[in-house]
Amino acid sequence: MGKKSRRPNRNNDAGSKNSADASTATAAAPTPTTTTSRTMNNAELAYPSDGPSEIELLQTTSATLQMKLDQLIQLARAGDRSNFVKQFVPLDLSPNDTAAYLADLTTEEEAESQWTNLIAEIAAIAAGRGVDRIEGDQIERAVFYFKHPLYEACDREVSFVCSSPGGEWRAEG
Repeated sequence: MGKKSRRPNRNNDAGSKNSADASTATAAAPTPTTTTSRTMNNAELAYPSDGPSEIELLQTTSATLQMKLDQLIQLARAGDRSNFVKQFVPLDLSPNDTAAYLADLTTEEEAESQWTNLIAEIAAIAAGRGVDRIEGDQIERAVFYFKHPLYEACDREVSFVCSSPGGEWRAEG
């Protein structure tokens, strides 16, 4: 902070003062940038941080459930639908029902859209994005209530159960 002079600056005539004001105004004004709407595609299974946000993410407090969700995402990234299904379906699901579910996600007419929706939901739950609340003790049961990441105004509910404390987490059938 310097001492203020009462004398006008001799090097600053009226024309240069206006141009200085204009450059200051230009520097202060935000420059337009190109923005694109962000949509999720089949390959995108993570929500990278875009900096500080007022959106609060709600993730599970269970380390073992978070590990299961992360494992499912890794299998989805690898395109390993067979192992994804084996790790996702309830433990008491029959082999025939498990095979039918895998067929729904691989060979049926709407397989690609079902797969895309499923992995988008798992990625959203894992990241806590769009999760409104989680019910259950998150030791034996967790129910995620969230907004579908691909469809507006589509609220979803996905339940996971654990076979025993510290045991295997699976989708509830």
